[in-house]
Amino acid sequence: MLVDVATIKVQAGNGGRGIVSFLREKGNARGGPNGGNGGNGGSVYLVADHNLATLIDFRSKAVYKAENGAPGQGKDMTGIDGEDIRIKVPTGTLVYELDNEEATLIGDLVEDGQELLVAKGGVGGRGNASFKSSTNQAPRQYTPGTPGEAKELKLEIKLIADIGLIGMPNAGKSTLLNHLTAAKAKVGSYPFTTLSPNLGVCRFVNGKEAVIADIPGLIEGASAGKGLGDEFLRHVERTRLLVHVVDPIPVEEDVPFAQLALHNYEVIRKELEDYSAALIDKPEVVVVNKLDITEVAEQFEDIKGSFAKKGLEVYGISAFTGRGVEELKLKLMDMLDKLPPAKPFRTAKVVKKIDIKDLPNRRMVFRIPSVEDRPIKGR
Repeated sequence: MLVDVATIKVQAGNGGRGIVSFLREKGNARGGPNGGNGGNGGSVYLVADHNLATLIDFRSKAVYKAENGAPGQGKDMTGIDGEDIRIKVPTGTLVYELDNEEATLIGDLVEDGQELLVAKGGVGGRGNASFKSSTNQAPRQYTPGTPGEAKELKLEIKLIADIGLIGMPNAGKSTLLNHLTAAKAKVGSYPFTTLSPNLGVCRFVNGKEAVIADIPGLIEGASAGKGLGDEFLRHVERTRLLVHVVDPIPVEEDVPFAQLALHNYEVIRKELEDYSAALIDKPEVVVVNKLDITEVAEQFEDIKGSFAKKGLEVYGISAFTGRGVEELKLKLMDMLDKLPPAKPFRTAKVVKKIDIKDLPNRRMVFRIPSVEDRPIKGR
């Protein structure tokens, strides 16, 4: 099961507080201040891992907390820093920060091992030793550590693939994927055989490789939630090239093959446009499948003619027998060589208003009263 959206909460560790301490040892009763600073809180990172494919693990655990920094110690010892935590996510994960139900894209993890700091740990407070001066030789001040960041994040996978296979249900996309790659995607003679995207690697004659994604079948109204809805349309967004697989076989006998093929093509194009204007501008190859069926082979020239009137070139194949697949691979190889590499999604620079209560606690100085500060009984 492909779980490609998840919401989690992350909490960085708080900084440890500084302490007030004075050196007291034999022969040195007034050794001076030696209170150490607090340790820094641990931070939270997301790390891309190509060994992961889904976000299903986040269904059982949705809250992640880093360690707090330890308080300072006497003898000028700084508290131990809290340990960072690194949360593994699949490569291709988009990270959104949620704020009042508004989602801001803050990261796109597209490379294996890529890290993203999502919650920064708090800073350790100052001990009284750091307040020592010529006019304040016995300071009793200290500061608490600052709090670690707390955020709610939305994670969303968008598969990293060079080529996306799109089309109506039962158009033969999975069968074509199996021919183009070494994938063993499930195939069947009924709609919606593919319920989640399949990936495969196509090796070209020039030695290069391309990742191909088989996107589950789309129907009219998919962008509005019909059929499998837009559940998997997001996975088309990263692809550099679309292969539109067209099924020209009509359900009703009196509908011409050429008319139906063009209609099916235009339906899917409309759904792509309704979902995202960027999808409609992607380079594409139009493929008419099922040439192994006599009626399709006999009417293929009519089908080509109907697409040619729209300025579209059509490639005829049989994903079942492999007819025309090698020629299609050469076309895909040539087009990919001319296309630029895919770019990560542009992340927003998050600028937040600063509230006075959120300012670093280093400015909040506390003082422990000394014996001299305490009122004398009877006065």
